[in-house]
Amino acid sequence: MSLTVLTHACRLRSLRRLQRIQSHMMSSQPEPEVLLQRVGRAGVITVNRPKVLNALNLNMIRSIYPQLKKWEAESDTDLVIIKAVGGKAFCAGGDIRAVTEAGRVGDPLAEDFFREEYILNHAIGTCKKPYVALIDGITMGGGVGLSVHGRFRVATEKTLFAMPETGIGLFPDVGGGYFLPRLQGKLGLFLALTGFRLKGRDVHRAGVATHFVDSNKMPDLERELVKCVSVEDVGEVLDSYQKQSSSGSDKPFVLEKNIADIHRLFSADSVEGIMHSLNADGSEFAVKQAETLSRMSPTSLKMTFKQLQLGGALSLKDVLIMEYRLSQACMRGHDFYEGVRAVLVDKDQSPRWSPASLDQVSDQDVDRCFDSLGPKDLVL
Repeated sequence: MSLTVLTHACRLRSLRRLQRIQSHMMSSQPEPEVLLQRVGRAGVITVNRPKVLNALNLNMIRSIYPQLKKWEAESDTDLVIIKAVGGKAFCAGGDIRAVTEAGRVGDPLAEDFFREEYILNHAIGTCKKPYVALIDGITMGGGVGLSVHGRFRVATEKTLFAMPETGIGLFPDVGGGYFLPRLQGKLGLFLALTGFRLKGRDVHRAGVATHFVDSNKMPDLERELVKCVSVEDVGEVLDSYQKQSSSGSDKPFVLEKNIADIHRLFSADSVEGIMHSLNADGSEFAVKQAETLSRMSPTSLKMTFKQLQLGGALSLKDVLIMEYRLSQACMRGHDFYEGVRAVLVDKDQSPRWSPASLDQVSDQDVDRCFDSLGPKDLVL
């Protein structure tokens, strides 16, 4: 079989898969994927795809954004609350399998998803009304984008936070380049490169959440929040519930013993420098992190390092413009498709990255990922 025929066959299979995914997205949900309600003084967004861990798709983004802007403008809406159903996940990420299938066949979803998701992230970050995210469960990737830029983020003992994108050939997007470098010291860079998972009260201790409340108190918390009429009211209610919550308080921060090492070992001026520091250190913690980084996409690691380096001095708006450029570089590249295949499709957990090592990824290769898209740049 000729290469041209083989390529055409692969594109045709991808197109059919994309059509099946999109058909499933449109028809298999008898209930709305997002519930939008006014309760008391609050606009309440409820993510409603529990069977897929409340994964975020384009339809959901297109439902949430206009309603958020409407509530922001209404004089009788004093705050916005976002939560999820199912008890396991707030939102485990974006529907990236559909995005990669779209990218293979040149479907506009590969551009539209990232563009409209980032527009929503910016709207959350600039919302004039108090925005309260109740992240009671798995919160990764796109779920972080739905929550972390809001004024208040409430974790529980069920919360599991991570930005694992370097393991699928992507980068910690949805404004990760803004909030991660603003965590203490090099903690954000560590989380971004390694995909380390924070659980429960540690999500608050790290600075990702603004408050911690025991999960069984969430229904009562919601009932009080919807009565609030000001940001001060919201803050007082959340502070009160946090003081009543004890889950996990007897345990130290999971990274407490390692935080000084993280600041020291991740302070090098390149990913190669970080790897050198980790290998030279030789401690159990350092060896484990070096092993973790060795499994990640070399291109993603270098892209992410520069993303956070630049993002620490940029506004959320400029970070999202930058990240849209990076998203499209990933759509043009190899590793994002390969990472999704290895982790989500075939699940062999053995991605074949290209380039395969850090030394094969040049500074020029990385710099090109940050180039302007001209008229296709994200406009906010």
